[in-house]
Amino acid sequence: MSTDVRPSAPPVLTKSRPPAATAPAAAPRPAEAVRRPSRLPGLLLTGLTKTVAIAVLLAVWEAAPRLELVDPTFLPPFSQVVDAWFGLLDSGQLATNTQASLTRSLSGFGLSVAVGVPLGLLIGWYRPIANLLSPLLELFRNTAALALLPVFVLILGIGETSKISIVLYACIWPVLLNTISAVRTVDPTLLRLARSLNLSPFRLFQKVILPASVPTVFTGIRLAGAVSILVLVAAEMVGAKAGLGYLINASQFNFAIPQMYAGIVTISVIGVLFNQLLVALERRFTRWRAAVGN
Repeated sequence: MSTDVRPSAPPVLTKSRPPAATAPAAAPRPAEAVRRPSRLPGLLLTGLTKTVAIAVLLAVWEAAPRLELVDPTFLPPFSQVVDAWFGLLDSGQLATNTQASLTRSLSGFGLSVAVGVPLGLLIGWYRPIANLLSPLLELFRNTAALALLPVFVLILGIGETSKISIVLYACIWPVLLNTISAVRTVDPTLLRLARSLNLSPFRLFQKVILPASVPTVFTGIRLAGAVSILVLVAAEMVGAKAGLGYLINASQFNFAIPQMYAGIVTISVIGVLFNQLLVALERRFTRWRAAVGN
């Protein structure tokens, strides 16, 4: 029995083709060429939203006395208040009284920041100093500033010193207590990481404690800014010959109601502008913080 053995077919040699040339990758677009969406519409919408409530309030203020919903003798229309404000401005009374109030308020506020921030950092960082001063802090921070106003007047007189001192006393507590809280509530993870790098206590305080404390410290400073104006106006109503508090009190006694409201509006505007200035400073010193929200 024979087997038929057939030779296998020779392999077919195929000519290899060169790989197809790939298209070159698109060059990355420079950062300047990437067009970012304009923020102008969002800013306009935000500004419009913030002014709606104020516009509605002023419209109600103007309409309510004219419609006799309230007695116009005690709540004149807003247009009359504006006329009285310009009258005080032309006579120089508004500038004189505003200058007196701002000098007292900013002096007491500046002193409270200059004293409260370093003292708060010291108390928050060194436990023995905190244990020594805690009883005094608890005693005085629960004593209202206006309750001590007669004491300041008796000891320091009715001049500028007593008014600046009462503002200093009222403003130092928000600054001091928020600074102490800022130091004591620093993230422990940051402290452990810093200590793992063998940083000295001074470098640890400089590089970790201070930057982490800035937001909370500025919260206390903003609270003190509002307190400085409120307490000063109350102090000027008791004993002063100049200032916005004196202007409001004198207008009430003379039954110059539009001038009284003009002084109140001036205080409100100054408070808003002062707060916005502090907010801008806070953003300047806390640029490293990540933005939250849309």
